[in-house]
Amino acid sequence: MVLITGIAALSGCRKQADGEQAEPLAAEQKAVTIYLVRHGKTFLNTTGQVQGWVDSPLTEEGESQADAAGRGMKDIPFVTAFSSDLGRQRATAKRILAQNQGDIPELQEVIGLREEFYGGFEGKPDAELWRPIYEANGVSYDENQSTYLNLSKKEKVDTIAAIDPLHMAENYEDISKRSIEVMDTIVKTTQEAGGGNALAVSSGDEIATILDLLVPEQYQGEHISNCSVTVLTYENGGYTLETCGDVSYMEAGEETE
Repeated sequence: MVLITGIAALSGCRKQADGEQAEPLAAEQKAVTIYLVRHGKTFLNTTGQVQGWVDSPLTEEGESQADAAGRGMKDIPFVTAFSSDLGRQRATAKRILAQNQGDIPELQEVIGLREEFYGGFEGKPDAELWRPIYEANGVSYDENQSTYLNLSKKEKVDTIAAIDPLHMAENYEDISKRSIEVMDTIVKTTQEAGGGNALAVSSGDEIATILDLLVPEQYQGEHISNCSVTVLTYENGGYTLETCGDVSYMEAGEETE
């Protein structure tokens, strides 16, 4: 898959899980810019194991990535800040905020920003999850996942739920509900604080799902790498994708270390 930064955005709109447009948020309409950041590299990222709700600490590299992303965003005045209760996301958010030159908002933990839950595949080798899905679609599984699997986000998520041996993995409807709810919470909370910039640290597949739900015409399945920044603007009842999987903040921070 190709990493694309600086996507020129058209107007977007919030979608419900069934694909129909949802009503705008009832709160006073103040523009909110959400900086969605994937957590830094973790131990399970390094070992190639499935990491959803199961957690592992940031590696030394992951800590450096988070610090660098923070330095790259140090001049962005964040009005609010969010992460899930997963340690890798919390640690990344705290490291980013620690580098900021403005007033530091209190970090709010919201379960809706958790990574997708993979049920019985949690902690298993990535290949154990992905190989049967690839092969069922006539594609040879690539350990580096450089081969693109031509399935929609919904098809991927629902397939994982269907083949989960414990029958516990989230399906697309489950994830859609909590993803839309958490984004509504982030927007509403930031609007109530006067509008402006919100930091939201999550995980790669969850960020991809949020984009698939909110800006489906603009998001084309681009890869979300560790400590990349995806920027969404909410204004006049709709979302606009500004940048997707942007690593320039982290790169700028590495240069100023």
